[in-house]
Amino acid sequence: MRILVTAPNAFAGAELVPGELYEVTPYEDGTERQNRAWHALVQEFWTSGCHSYDAQSFEHFRELIKLELGAGAERYYSLVGPTGIPMKRPAVRYRVKSWRDYTKKERAEAIDTLVATMHQAQVQTKKFYAILEGMEKASELTDAERLAQEAAG
Repeated sequence: MRILVTAPNAFAGAELVPGELYEVTPYEDGTERQNRAWHALVQEFWTSGCHSYDAQSFEHFRELIKLELGAGAERYYSLVGPTGIPMKRPAVRYRVKSWRDYTKKERAEAIDTLVATMHQAQVQTKKFYAILEGMEKASELTDAERLAQEAAG
């Protein structure tokens, strides 16, 4: 859901109900809708068996997908060695970027790439098409909300 702040303590949105609590995140951050779509798509890709990843488990598969189709790995510096002993010099390490740290743009790109890859792998399950249909309906709703906001102001 998107809301428009019209004044201090005043909000406008078609779905807002007085007395209800809503979780609001900045528009630039990844959305809950993107979160649900990504996880549903990754789960369906794994379940379909139409992939060629040599994953040992779903968790391993999800990390491989994020590494290859998502934002990849992020660099960090470790000051502690594998045994827990502090090192004299920091060591450069890499880890798969966490989905919660993706920007809205990175999430959109990862979802688009995942859908394209699933089409190329010929995933043709009912659930895959249902996920795509849900994403399309959500996108249409977002466009309608945008048009309503433009008309209002």
